[in-house]
Amino acid sequence: MAATGPSLFVASTLVTSMAGNSGRNRCLSSFRAMAVSADQKSSPATVSTRSTENGRWLEEKNRKGRKEEEELTSNIYSNPQEITDEKGKTLREYFQECKDLMIQSKAGPPRWFTPLECGSHAPDSPLLLFLPGIDGMGLGLFKHHHKLGKIFEIWCLHIPVSDKTSFTDLVKLVERTVRSEYKRSPDRPIYIVGESLGACIALDVAARNPDVDLVLILANPGDPLRMAFENVAKGLMPHQIVGELTQDLVAMSSYLSVLADMLPRETLLWKLQMLKSASSSANSHLHAVKNQALLLCSGKDQLFPSEEEAQRLYHMLPKCEKRVFEESGHFLFLEYGFDLVTAIKGASFYRHGKYLDYVSDYIPPTPYEFKKIYESNRWVLAVTSPVMLSTLEDGKVVRGLAGIPSEGPVLYVGYHMLLGFELAPLVLQFLMERNILLRGIAHPMMFTRAKEGRMLDLGSFDTYRLMGAVPVSGSNFYKLLSSKSHALLYPGGVREALHRKGEEYKLFWPEQSEFVRMASRFGAKIVPFGVVGEDDVGELVFDYNDQMQIPSLRTFIKELTEEVVHLRIDASGEVSNQDVYLPGVVPKLPGRFYYYFGKPIETKERKEELRNRERAHEVYLHVKTEVEKCIAYLKEKREEDPYRNLMTRLVYQAMHGFKAQVPTFEL
Repeated sequence: MAATGPSLFVASTLVTSMAGNSGRNRCLSSFRAMAVSADQKSSPATVSTRSTENGRWLEEKNRKGRKEEEELTSNIYSNPQEITDEKGKTLREYFQECKDLMIQSKAGPPRWFTPLECGSHAPDSPLLLFLPGIDGMGLGLFKHHHKLGKIFEIWCLHIPVSDKTSFTDLVKLVERTVRSEYKRSPDRPIYIVGESLGACIALDVAARNPDVDLVLILANPGDPLRMAFENVAKGLMPHQIVGELTQDLVAMSSYLSVLADMLPRETLLWKLQMLKSASSSANSHLHAVKNQALLLCSGKDQLFPSEEEAQRLYHMLPKCEKRVFEESGHFLFLEYGFDLVTAIKGASFYRHGKYLDYVSDYIPPTPYEFKKIYESNRWVLAVTSPVMLSTLEDGKVVRGLAGIPSEGPVLYVGYHMLLGFELAPLVLQFLMERNILLRGIAHPMMFTRAKEGRMLDLGSFDTYRLMGAVPVSGSNFYKLLSSKSHALLYPGGVREALHRKGEEYKLFWPEQSEFVRMASRFGAKIVPFGVVGEDDVGELVFDYNDQMQIPSLRTFIKELTEEVVHLRIDASGEVSNQDVYLPGVVPKLPGRFYYYFGKPIETKERKEELRNRERAHEVYLHVKTEVEKCIAYLKEKREEDPYRNLMTRLVYQAMHGFKAQVPTFEL
């Protein structure tokens, strides 16, 4: 029942999709940033920019509502090449806002504020508290406010330049806020995003409040003290240090004067001393932190040893995950290519309640997120030139996905090619052509580990989670169908995706039915499908049987398998062999991928009939037979395709344009 797969989106085994769900509708009203005293226990004050005249405001609200509705019904993924990049603010704008905020509040106690760009959120959105570094401005999430504001209620902590609040008192301030909000909404998680000093505060607050559901997101948690004191000893001020680390010289000219105001020498020395006590306190309390934590670190952080410190924390915190952004520098949140919302979604860290619900908590990819995924897999589409066939209600086979049901629930049941080669073209084409997001029922190895070892880092599978994959379980299967999703299921699972030599296009399904009765309970349509082409892109030359003959590799396979959650432990036969290994494949001059979706099998009117195990098993065998027929049809028909070979396709595209659809065999 589960899919599985190695690292790349193209070489995976799991993604599925959910049709047309676009998450929750969000209001678009905006708020002006306003400061609130640290002693004030209410939410941050906000001033709406909308008109005070009810009629004008209602008209504007209705106009925005109609626009959102139009966006929901149109296919925003149809042409990823035309999706424009998200317009983020520049560093120059960031420095200007820092300057404006300093002018507005040079004195006074620390306070919470909500940035204008955050807009408004759904009523059940979790609270996100941002704790700044030693600059204290609270604008560190400047480039992410708009996207974060759609899914979080955001409060940012601002510490005025002249403020001398101690680390202990800052911890108490944040703790009061956390306790107050927890009392108000005990079932809602509270996210704390912190960098440097803010990360120390976050860890201390978490250690002091084990009963509160806190989710920690810590950016570049390096050892700031050693580097900071070394630089001060050398006589370097912060603006000199930063000047050596940035290539944006134009922005730097704006930044130097602002930074000098933000951290004059007296303030800098005060905050470095506070950072010393903060670091000491956080380290002494690490053993008490049991919260879910996500560490974000830069691979090219020249200021702090972020990766080293993140690795230390990763091993000390029991519920911790780590993501490394190899090309990023120290100022991770301010870099153009980094997206905090995407990082949170990809790591499956976004939830509304005490526990993550992979179905109701899921937020579909934004157009720009989809564009990035498409571009990273564009070469797969180019070299395999997928042919997709579907079956209309009258039984006619057509090119394209016109025969695919529009409304869910729909269950797609098919054959898993080697390493899940078929997944990227399949999922991408469904979104682009039909605006259907397939939600894959995947092997748990994509989400968790039985123990640490040699398996790929969980971050390797973030794209699958971003595209809606869920770990295989009866409850997740139930939730997908009950929410009318389009779900993708591979009964052959690991055994089929990691098959041996000579086993291509052979199904490894369990003897007993696993999905028919659940599908019939919700009246889901079952769409059998086949796919061929793996033997045209590579030849399996070093398989499981070969590797098990070598003692060192046999041990390696055993270690890999022990690291993942075991499925089908009660099954018998080949399908119960869930060993994890990496097959040796020799690439070929690419042929073509072919997909054939058979006529949907209705279960809506057979709900009572299919409660019977024998009847359900008959349908199960029928679905399996249909999948085998789809594969046989494709294997036969591809022999008639004059464009099966890559070279003939390239010649055709050279003559007709590379955006032209390459023909195939006669239907």
